[in-house]
Amino acid sequence: MLSEVIIRLSLIGIGATLLMDGGSLLQKHLLGIPPLNYALPGRWILSMFRGQFVHRTILQTPPVKGERTIGWLFHYLTGMVFAVIPLLLAGAEWLDQPGLLTGLLAGLLTCAAPFLIMQPAFGFGVAAANAPNPARARLLSLLTHSVFGLGLFLAAQLTKLV
Repeated sequence: MLSEVIIRLSLIGIGATLLMDGGSLLQKHLLGIPPLNYALPGRWILSMFRGQFVHRTILQTPPVKGERTIGWLFHYLTGMVFAVIPLLLAGAEWLDQPGLLTGLLAGLLTCAAPFLIMQPAFGFGVAAANAPNPARARLLSLLTHSVFGLGLFLAAQLTKLV
C-alpha cells in the first residue's frame, strides 16, 4: 500500500512538473519571457560539492560539467517531493478526492523554496529582492508555482483513472 502511494505521488509530481514546464514554454512563446535555465540549479548543486553554497550571483559562477542534466533531474525530483504537500494539507484522502483549491494552495506554498532558499543562494536575495526586477521575478514565481499547483490537481485526477 505504501509503495502504491509513493508511485502515485511520484506520478503526480512528474505530471505537475510537466504542466509547469509547459506553462513556461507558453510564456516564452506568447510573452517572450524566457523560462528558468535549469543549468543554474545544477550549477548550484554541483558547486556545493566544492563547498560553495551561496553565490555572488549564480550567473557569475563558471559553468560546471553536467550542470544541465543535474538541474533537470533536481527539478523533477523536487516536483515529486512537493507532491506530498497536498496530503499534508488535506490528508491521504486527497489522493482519492483531489481538490483544486488544495492543489493551488500547495503550489503557492512551494514558492517558499525559490523565495527563501534558491534565490538567496543564487545571489538574488530573499524573494529576488536583489534581482534586476524583483516584482517581475516574484510574479513569475507565483504564476509558475500556481501552474504547478493546478498540475498537482490534474495529475491527481489522472492517477485515479489508472
